[in-house]
Amino acid sequence: MNPLFHPHLINGPGGDPVVYIEFKFERRAILFDLGDLQSLTPRKLLKVSHVFVSHTHMDHFIGFDTLLRVSLGREKKLFFYGPPGFIRQIESKLNGYSWNLVENYQNALEIIAVEIRSDQMREVSFPVQASFRRRPEETVRPFNGRLLEEESFGIQAAFLDHKIPCLAFALEEARHLNILRTGLEALELPKGLWLKALKEAVWREEGDDFPIRVWTRDPARFPERFFPLGFLKKHLVKITPGQKITFAVDTILNDDTERILMDLARASDLFFCEAAFLDADRERAREKYHLTAGQAGRLARQAGVKRLVPIHFSPKYAADPSLLEREAQEAFAGRT
Repeated sequence: MNPLFHPHLINGPGGDPVVYIEFKFERRAILFDLGDLQSLTPRKLLKVSHVFVSHTHMDHFIGFDTLLRVSLGREKKLFFYGPPGFIRQIESKLNGYSWNLVENYQNALEIIAVEIRSDQMREVSFPVQASFRRRPEETVRPFNGRLLEEESFGIQAAFLDHKIPCLAFALEEARHLNILRTGLEALELPKGLWLKALKEAVWREEGDDFPIRVWTRDPARFPERFFPLGFLKKHLVKITPGQKITFAVDTILNDDTERILMDLARASDLFFCEAAFLDADRERAREKYHLTAGQAGRLARQAGVKRLVPIHFSPKYAADPSLLEREAQEAFAGRT
């Protein structure tokens, strides 16, 4: 399978939690959590369209300023999703700076904050050309577990317990569309951006007669042509189940959070899950409202996850972080 999503754990298992997920064929990325972003280049940060913040402890939120600074002067909308109180916290971040020189910016950056509560989502906007003053308009809609729905994917969220509400997220592709190289070669068609339009038409479930423009930046070599969608689907497109990536950090394990995590992570291709302490230190983990490595592994196994990536290791194990990795993977494999 040629995956749509390409996830990267930015700071390693012992650093601030940040998972950067690039979208194949698009100049776009999303972030799960907003810890230290210094290792990401401006080019990569400028691809970010949506940021999903579990909670606003410093190691999960300190990257906000880095992303904002890189985005200033750009024409874009940046969406930030977070738990109760999130709008006030975004507003406080923006109010911490002086913006007297941004009124005449030609490019209109807009910060959009979405606060997730148990029963609703509240959305407000902070435009750069108003010196990031909050617009009075506010959008309120029900929260049913779904944060974002686009043609090719959706994002779910669920609340965990870290002595404060803490969000876990799942990114799920609606279905995966593979373009068959053998089909392209047989029809003597080029690769290129037109394949993105082909995929989008399939996702929208356009009719078989819908025209697809085949083009390249080299019209002398590949003149523009049109084909019906049904013909291209038959010869070029293979549809398989979509990719799923789940991210969960900072929670105590109890009956409620176990059920929530099992439901959210079920059948994930990739599960980024905190493994802060060893099972031998489970009481310490409980006091700190964190998972142990063994708990993470057993949860992933029971949820039918394909691959577990243990993250957010406690500094307590900095001398030998492999202890946490090993315990998590042994539990995941069912050996403990």
